[in-house]
Formats: sequence, structure tokens, C-alpha cells
Amino acid sequence: MTKMTQQVRVAINGYGVIGKRVASAVLAQTDMRLAGVADIAADWRLRPLEGQGIGLYAATPDHGASMREAGLAIAGTQNDLLAQADVIVDCTPKRIAARNADIYRASGIKFIVHGGEKHEVTGHSFVAEVSFDSAVGRAATRVVSCNTTSIVRTLTALKRAGLLKRARGTLLRRATDPWESHLGGIMNTLVPEPDIPSHQGPDAQSVDPELDVVTMAVKVPQTLAHLHYWSVQLTRSVSKEEVLSAFRASSRIALIRADDGLGAINTVKELMADLGRPHDNLYEVALWEDMLEVKGDELFYAYMVDNQAIVIPDTIDAIRALSGLTQNGYESIAQTDKSLGIRTQMY
Repeated sequence: MTKMTQQVRVAINGYGVIGKRVASAVLAQTDMRLAGVADIAADWRLRPLEGQGIGLYAATPDHGASMREAGLAIAGTQNDLLAQADVIVDCTPKRIAARNADIYRASGIKFIVHGGEKHEVTGHSFVAEVSFDSAVGRAATRVVSCNTTSIVRTLTALKRAGLLKRARGTLLRRATDPWESHLGGIMNTLVPEPDIPSHQGPDAQSVDPELDVVTMAVKVPQTLAHLHYWSVQLTRSVSKEEVLSAFRASSRIALIRADDGLGAINTVKELMADLGRPHDNLYEVALWEDMLEVKGDELFYAYMVDNQAIVIPDTIDAIRALSGLTQNGYESIAQTDKSLGIRTQMY
């Protein structure tokens, strides 16, 4: 049941890879209004805001001076923005949001951080299909990382079908964001994450402690997306179709086929562009249907994760949960999916 009929006012701190996508998604919602964006940059990244009619605020007074010198139209400071918002979504780089949390608490504004921060920053970790109910009315939550979001989505689909016993995954992680690849990244090498389990498994358990999941990860020299391989022990022997039905029950898992030409992550990204998605966003977990295999009670599958986009719908749902726009997670998910064109079949 919807509890609020007015629009919730949403502020965004940090207009980078995630921030600009959250802003576009907020603008697509009928029950939200974008109050403005705070940042510290003074370059090309913020110049599109003025043309879109989005208010730009300086995260600090000192940065406001440099931003004005660069010719940017500044509407005020971050404090001014906080006074005009009900919820702020922090999209700043890793560890900065943890420091900003003290500012948000002192201002009495509800806030959302992302997966670069620890669970302890908010005491709550969010994936809409699992933890919406426990987020309703909270002061803050953390939308978990791109990889963790995909893990929780896929394993939850199996769990709800009564099929999940334990899961072991190997993650091939993109080296850096495409727009920063000229600044760093890796070439002609692979960099294993030194700890097993890698951090994504325990992070998934911060959303659902019942998950028996172990992950291993390696950074690879490409920038398009992440690729996951999973080996799952099921609770019983099942058919491939029963597993596919479990995945189809999630609106945020889209089945794709390699034999239809979508055999690599670059082809999936090109499909997103052909579908007219903003920023070529892949909001769904793109899971290869024809690669999936079941051997008795063992399941093997692979999927693609767009780290720039997969957390965006969950962030929108987190805004609704914190602000009390609805107490029904399925209602929010359906509304978000419709507004962003999320689908279980890509075409």
C-alpha cells in the first residue's frame, strides 16, 4: 500500500559513473523529484547539468570557488541542497561516503551509500528483492556493489525455488571504468584478488546471512563489464527447465543466448545501445541460457554484470523504502522496472 502521494525530493552527492545514472533514473520516476547534484569537480563532467535544468551545488565552499572560476553555475553549497531534500544518494568515491554519513546524520536527512562502503556505515545492506522490507523507514541503507547485487539476485532466485544448497563462484572483474581507462588499469596481465573467499561472498551474506557462498576473483585487462562463472550444488536433482524457470521468476535476470550472436560481453553492450538504453545501461543480470548446464544436483552457469548500471534500479527502490513511498517491495520493483524498461527477455 502506498503511504505517500507527494514526490520525494532526492539529492545526489557525486556526479560520476553511478551518480549520473541515478540522476537519470530519478528523473524517470513519477513519485520522485531531483532536488539537485553536489560535486567538487570543475570540468566537462558537470557541464551537461545546466542544459538539463539540474541544479549544481558545491560539496564544499572551497570547491564552489573553483567551480565558479571554471564557469559553472553554482546554486549553492551542499548544505543548501540538503535543506531541499528528503533523501540523499551518495555516489562519491570509495570511503568518502563513510565520512559524509556523519554530515547526513547531523542534518537529519535519510541517506544511501553504495557498495564501496562497509556494511557498518549504515548497518543495513540492500538488494530490493531481498531486503526491501527491512529497509522501510530506516534512516540509511547501503546498496551493495555490482557483483554482490548480481550474486544476491541469482542465488535468491534459486533459493526461492527451494533449489539452493551452496554456491561457489569465480569472478572475472573489469580493470577500470571505460572513461578512465587512459588513466590506469592493467595491460597484458591478470591480477588475482589475494583472499579466498574474495570480498563479494561475505558481502552477499550481509544481505542474506543464510547464503552458503564462496567467491574467487581476478582482475582482467578489459573495461566493458564483469563476467561470473558459478558452480552450485542444488538441494535435489532437477531439470534444466526447472532451473530456468527459477531464474525467469526474477524480473531483474534476463536470459540471453550465445547461439543468437550474444556470445561475448561486447555484443550484449551493443544490444543495449540498439535498445536505446541511456548510457547503454544493462540493469539486468544477463545470464546465458544455452550455456547453463545441470548434472544431477549440480548447476553450472555464467552471466554478465554491468557495473555501471546494475545497482541503479536497486538504488531507486532503496529511495522508496527509506522515504516510505511504499512498504511493498514488489510494488516498487514493478514501478522501477517499468520506468527503466527492465525486461526478462532482451528482445
